[in-house]
Amino acid sequence: MPDTLRICLITTLILGIASTAPAQEKKDDKKSPMTPAERQALLKTFNGEFVAITPGKGKFPATFVMGTKGGDASERPPRTVKIAGAFSMAKYEVPQNLWEAVMGKNPSRWTGPRNSVEMLSWQEAVVFCQRATLMMRAEKLIGADEEIRLPSEAEWEYCCRAGTTTAYSFGDKAQAKGDTGKKAGLLDPYGWHNGNAAGNDPPVGALKPNPWGLYDMHGYLWEFVADAWHADYKRAPTDSRAWDGNKKFVSRVIRSGSWRDRYPSLRSAARLPLPDHVKSDAIGLRCVKAAVISGDKKKVSK
Repeated sequence: MPDTLRICLITTLILGIASTAPAQEKKDDKKSPMTPAERQALLKTFNGEFVAITPGKGKFPATFVMGTKGGDASERPPRTVKIAGAFSMAKYEVPQNLWEAVMGKNPSRWTGPRNSVEMLSWQEAVVFCQRATLMMRAEKLIGADEEIRLPSEAEWEYCCRAGTTTAYSFGDKAQAKGDTGKKAGLLDPYGWHNGNAAGNDPPVGALKPNPWGLYDMHGYLWEFVADAWHADYKRAPTDSRAWDGNKKFVSRVIRSGSWRDRYPSLRSAARLPLPDHVKSDAIGLRCVKAAVISGDKKKVSK
């Protein structure tokens, strides 16, 4: 099957999932009963759950090879990317109690306070980051020169690979000897996929982390990144900034694979497009904490 057709079919499946959102979303009309003290505690916990990433220092390489030679067309050509500077990556996907603390409601289908939040669009993920930034500055958890944001696609893959060059952060193969079909015994300790998960039920961090202490980078939920979708890397930047687009309505990149996907979609280089307004119970987000780029005057939603 041609790569472009495969991407269209997989994305259509995700859109189908999104279009069948359950009626229980009506609960979103209710205001969160969370107290200010509970919100403050959750923001403090969130602030403590970031891993400092220092490219070029210690165990963190200054550059890495993004993409694959033998992967889908969207993953080619592989190229060396220089990471622009230090940042911190969240250990976990954003859990539902944190989303509720910031946004005032929980949109998720598969409810649980420490389950990853889902049923949100890329646009809503950006608003979450902007509001979390304001709230954390007000609590003096981060400085006025720091922000919470979505990772760039390059930052995401750099952190997913965690210094490795294999298909997954634990090796090249997902299936153990004797595995058939959707079974993937080598992947099971690290990622939720359709061979070992029945839904978005587990709390974040239930499986093993990658070598840098980041959980659920393979599977559980697809994760939004900041970049607009491009069909390949032919004109991609060689630094780690987000590769954006100029259209008013664009498709955004999602990474990681999910509990609905077979193991190949959980590879470090795997990527798909999704329109920025679409929601699914297989898509969530992970945040970066970083210094605000000098001269950046992005509007912050209150």
